[in-house]
Amino acid sequence: MFVWFSIFADWLVYEVLGLSNQTQFGTALHFFVEDTTKIFTLLIVMIYAIGWLRASLNVERVRGYLAGKPKFVGYTLGSGFGAITPFCSCSSIPVFLGFTSAGIPIGITMAFLLTSPLINEVAILLLFSLLGWEVTLIYVATGMAIGMIGGAVLDLLRAERWLQPLAAKAYGMGQKQAVQQAHLTDAPALTWLQRHQFAKSETSEIFSRVWKWVIVGVGLGAALHGFVPAGWLESHLGEGQWWSVPVATLMGIPLYANATGVIPVMESLLLQGVPLGTTMAFCMSTVAASFPEFIMLKQVMQWKLLALLFSLLLLSFTVLGWVLNLL
Repeated sequence: MFVWFSIFADWLVYEVLGLSNQTQFGTALHFFVEDTTKIFTLLIVMIYAIGWLRASLNVERVRGYLAGKPKFVGYTLGSGFGAITPFCSCSSIPVFLGFTSAGIPIGITMAFLLTSPLINEVAILLLFSLLGWEVTLIYVATGMAIGMIGGAVLDLLRAERWLQPLAAKAYGMGQKQAVQQAHLTDAPALTWLQRHQFAKSETSEIFSRVWKWVIVGVGLGAALHGFVPAGWLESHLGEGQWWSVPVATLMGIPLYANATGVIPVMESLLLQGVPLGTTMAFCMSTVAASFPEFIMLKQVMQWKLLALLFSLLLLSFTVLGWVLNLL
């Protein structure tokens, strides 16, 4: 499916505009066109689909199921759902709002949101084919562990206090609705037209709030993607010194890539002699702790929550990199 976005970008940038794929500007513009069209399409489709499903969501049934399980199970379910959904963070936002609107605990929601950009089934297959099952298993286990631990910490700190008004309102309404429905029977099923109207309204409202941040985020990523010299990372991070891991983590912050797109970068770094821990720290930072991603997440989180989330991720990636390099 995603190959069509690349074909469209090839046609627009290289044929219609006549730019060369050997120039920095041509490469950057191609990245921008491909990722923008892909993300916008995913946003519209996924917001509508989630809105359709959420239109008749039985909140009490979901909450009752999760409430009857140990918190560890809830974090595992949230992280596992994030691992099987091929969303970047921007397209995870409507799912995040759906979770909060259902009154699901913030820790479980955050376990999903932390894991979703790091892991998807396409990335797993690609990683397995390029680097083998050992690296794939380490990557998947690490991504899910980061989501689960992060969710537990944010639950402990009552992170719902630091949601943006839109998300906080959705969370509060979800909590209230769950209490109200505790003594009610199941609501009658909605008609297809009612579901469509609800999903259409959700799509319009959420897309109107986030589209400009997608432009900003992908634009920043495209500029860095096109103008950062090839081979620069390999030449500076190949010795495996202790400081190379935090440096690699920090260097990934301004960049932008999804889990699928970062796998070839991971392969290249390993082939060039960059240690596994340093490589993993850099790639995970690029995917889950980048500036473009946090610009998008600012739509649902206040600065306090963003700073806490940012710090947790950087610490997790750094410790992971050190451990893997030692092993």
